[in-house]
Amino acid sequence: MPIERAIKFGIGEVTLDSAPIQSNWIIEGNPMARSNFLSGSADKTATTWIWDCTAGRFNWYYDIDETIYVIDGNVTVRDHGGLTRSLKAGDTAFFPAGSSAEWTVEKYVRKIAFLRQPLPEHVSVAKRVYRSVKRMVRGGGTAGSPLPEMSPSL
Repeated sequence: MPIERAIKFGIGEVTLDSAPIQSNWIIEGNPMARSNFLSGSADKTATTWIWDCTAGRFNWYYDIDETIYVIDGNVTVRDHGGLTRSLKAGDTAFFPAGSSAEWTVEKYVRKIAFLRQPLPEHVSVAKRVYRSVKRMVRGGGTAGSPLPEMSPSL
């Protein structure tokens, strides 16, 4: 019997708690960051956060995959290859685990962050093999599609 999962809804405005940026990451200014946990996956590999920050320039080092969606304000992000991109409300960006970027917040930025712990390579390979075998067993259909009809035996 499948486990029943409860749907959770937020009520009212989310209160953000202080989430200081590591002092050795700050390049200039006095950026003040805040965040709050919104949700997490049952397997503990993915979480969703809301985060905001005031003016400043700082480095950020990603030890987990992070996809962001900017809700308010703007930020200029520069990767260590020199590529610079300005992000404003409605923009998205993906930062893979192991990457780093320099963030410049002119006034204020607020984002939703989708964090996901990448699977070890051997687990990713096993997962791809499992999906391929599953598709072959199902007759080339996609995951979740019904098994092909079998003809009745004579």
